[in-house]
Amino acid sequence: MIDWSAIATAISDAGGERIDPGTARAAGGGCINEAYRLGSDPHSYFVKLNGPEQLAMFEAEAAGLAELADTGTIRVPRPLCTGTAGGRSYIVMEHIALGGYRADRAAEAGRQLAAMHRISRADFGWDRDNTIGSTHQPNNPEQDWATFWGRHRLGFQLDLAARNGYGHRFRDQGERLLAALPALIDHDPVPSLLHGDLWGGNLGFDQDGHPVIFDPAVYYGDREADIAMTELFGGFGGDFHAAYTEAWALDPGYRTRKDLYNLYHILNHLNLFGTGYLGQAQGMMQRLLAQVG
Repeated sequence: MIDWSAIATAISDAGGERIDPGTARAAGGGCINEAYRLGSDPHSYFVKLNGPEQLAMFEAEAAGLAELADTGTIRVPRPLCTGTAGGRSYIVMEHIALGGYRADRAAEAGRQLAAMHRISRADFGWDRDNTIGSTHQPNNPEQDWATFWGRHRLGFQLDLAARNGYGHRFRDQGERLLAALPALIDHDPVPSLLHGDLWGGNLGFDQDGHPVIFDPAVYYGDREADIAMTELFGGFGGDFHAAYTEAWALDPGYRTRKDLYNLYHILNHLNLFGTGYLGQAQGMMQRLLAQVG
């Protein structure tokens, strides 16, 4: 039983509007959490629920949304509160009514993402770990990008794949690929603020046509990692990419690094969803290793 009264009280205590607990209704969400809209226009909130053990996941999501929102670049739902109620963990955030993809506003999304990526800091990683999907995502700070990507992205997923029974498939390829990272990451990126999970399903447009990104897996890294994922499953369009590169051109060699960065997500899909992603992961690793001989 969901304790909507307790969640409504938490919203009020956090500075939100007083909400009738009886207004909760199911909303579209992903495969990880239950999603609801609580309240009614003009005062409503988007609520995600999970088991009590997932509170840290929601706390990290709230921190990531706040970090993105504070840039004043591209719109994200502002988080309000997190907690547990009735044996469930929850996150409450601003409800933004979203429409479908707006090709005529895709360039705005590209320019705003470039502006967000210009937010930087001294090291790669973040102040806390979070999740990519439902997978733990370590964000231990590192001064060197290739070290960060090897230890906390590819190396982490390869170790997880081994624990999931794929070690015999990847052991040799994985060791060679990790050793080749300095050659494959042959540029010197600044630590940019990243969404971290920027596929087409995490981009929408509000009722005024302005772009909105959500469900982040925030950290500071090579901005090309975000751009690579926009190409992994499609859904962003040529105007988006043209506007982004006009605002901040990508470095030479991106086309090779794109596979390197998207391999992280394909390995994560393999670890989450199984062997349907095995061939794609192996093919990407083979292409990358062919680049370095």
